[in-house]
Amino acid sequence: MFNLYKTWFFLLLICGTSFFLLGCFFLLNMISYLLDWEVISLNSSYLSMSIYLDWMSTMFMGSVMLISSMVILYSSSYMSNDIFKIRFLLIVLLFVLSMMFLIISPNLISILLGWDGLGLVSYCLVIYYQNNKSYNAGMLTILSNRIGDICILISISWLFNMGSWNFVYYLSFLDSTISFWLMNLLILASFTKSAQIPFSSWLPAAMAAPTPVSALVHSSTLVTAGVYLLIRFSELIYIYNLDLFLLISCLTMFMSGLSANFEYDLKKIIALSTLSQLGLMMSVLFMGNFMCSYFHMLTHAFFKALMFLCAGLIIHCMNDSQDIRHMGYLINCIPFTCACFCISNLSLCGFPFLSGFYSKDMSLEYMSYNFINMYIYILFYISVGLTVCYSLRLIYFCFKGSNGLMSFNLFYEDKTMLYPLVLLTILSILSGSSLMWLIFPYPDFFYFPLILSILPLLFLILGAWLGYSISMMGLYDSVFGFSFNFILEFFSCMWFMPSFSTYMLYNNSMLYSKMSYIFMDHSWGEYTISGVLPNLINYLSSYYSVYQLNNVKIYLISYIFMFFFLIILIK
Repeated sequence: MFNLYKTWFFLLLICGTSFFLLGCFFLLNMISYLLDWEVISLNSSYLSMSIYLDWMSTMFMGSVMLISSMVILYSSSYMSNDIFKIRFLLIVLLFVLSMMFLIISPNLISILLGWDGLGLVSYCLVIYYQNNKSYNAGMLTILSNRIGDICILISISWLFNMGSWNFVYYLSFLDSTISFWLMNLLILASFTKSAQIPFSSWLPAAMAAPTPVSALVHSSTLVTAGVYLLIRFSELIYIYNLDLFLLISCLTMFMSGLSANFEYDLKKIIALSTLSQLGLMMSVLFMGNFMCSYFHMLTHAFFKALMFLCAGLIIHCMNDSQDIRHMGYLINCIPFTCACFCISNLSLCGFPFLSGFYSKDMSLEYMSYNFINMYIYILFYISVGLTVCYSLRLIYFCFKGSNGLMSFNLFYEDKTMLYPLVLLTILSILSGSSLMWLIFPYPDFFYFPLILSILPLLFLILGAWLGYSISMMGLYDSVFGFSFNFILEFFSCMWFMPSFSTYMLYNNSMLYSKMSYIFMDHSWGEYTISGVLPNLINYLSSYYSVYQLNNVKIYLISYIFMFFFLIILIK
């Protein structure tokens, strides 16, 4: 089994490195290839498989494969005691394959193949542990993503009016009606996959999956699919006013950052941080800078994968407890993992000269340089401050003086788990500057007043202080006269979105489905036409079975009746 994991690790590592270097070559020489394979042709219609290779798709494929190889090597130890570890490996490989289809396709049909594949395989991974919580989370995940699948299907039918599904040919020549509806459908599809408001509730619920899967899903595959789709269609969506979508993305970033500050589940905090970064990518994209969004998507993939793998090792050592209140003083027990976790957290915060700093600082500078609404501007900076706040709160809870409630004797750092952490730590430190030199060879010069120049640093320091203050608070403290416990309950529930997505929907839909079932499946046609003969046979068979099981009693009763009947006749 370990050899199988090792084989796929080496294969994906070699492929990932090759694709990344190929992407660098394509970028430096501005080369792109479009390969079109005609599968079947019938009269004037044909079905083709298209592959579009440019620097953007090849670099992203390289990143996905590199992270997948690290996750598979990590899983060889993490899932070593699982009885279905081969099945787990195959599902993860299917997941990576679906993402490859989505990345390289300029054709909406083959994009749907990858898009739907991601939704289906993610459902299989979320319900992997097969308990009620996993089943509910998996159902919420796949039903949320089905909305996006329907939008892609309708987009396919719209594009069919143009004569082909290869969108790269028609983005500049679409009819105004077709392009307007296509833009709305694609943004709705990407919102479902990237969990923007009001589809945010499935992302924390999907934490029911094994931790290596979470590292893959939240770094470079499932949740970034929506962002990548909009980057590909950026030429189309920039024709229209995107202010409403920009507001929704900023609110997603703010809401997830606020919720993460009042959450105690380690994996859910990191999931909410992913949601916050997705809001950042979408916001920058809707502001008109898709290159900056793509840059942040790549840098985010490396440090978020590192963060999840470190969290998995911490949970492993903590006897499978995910509550950060049970942790503390881990720096003395698993020092290397804690160091990697701190590096990934600081990179997420945008600490100077780590990879997250380059993309995040560029996003903030680009926003400051443009004419952005003051409400959006303030919301954006507060959300960045909240990122620092929950990241440092997490570090305070996990690594400072011991305040845990449980005793642990499972502290160890497995060598097989540490190798992926080493490589991802190097990438989390160096990928930002390297990618910036590659993607932006001619840097822009932004000239700001002093207050705007130091504003990101001020919010970083303010967020760090606030995170420390929140980590010091107890349940019975009060904030502005409100009980901390009340604030905890209110802010940690993501503005009641999980309730809207679950209770409000299934309570009403169960009643509607029952009424539909009775009306459609058990209407008069069922009884009078197709149900008569089975009902008659059922009645007769039950009568015959009673007769056969009670034949002695029936003979006696019939004899008595016959005797009385004969007496009456004789008289």
